Amino acid sequence: MKIIEILKFNRELLKRLQTAGIRLDDTRYIDLYGEYKDMLDRGEKVSYIVALLADKYEVSERKVYGLIKRFQSDCKPVAV
Repeated sequence: MKIIEILKFNRELLKRLQTAGIRLDDTRYIDLYGEYKDMLDRGEKVSYIVALLADKYEVSERKVYGLIKRFQSDCKPVAV
């Protein structure tokens, strides 16, 4: 199967995700956010969690903070 075929087949879904403010690259970090929530629920400090996850996922701490903020935000209203 070609990339264009997958894009055509999923065009409507991809448009809705984009309209909602979701980036395809965000799928890489679903587990990162899950780990963040688990550690936060256990009482770990945010700065410690961010440093640990940045190292584990090989991204900057700024990127982890940005992901957390984006994942906690509401979808854009026009998409829902």
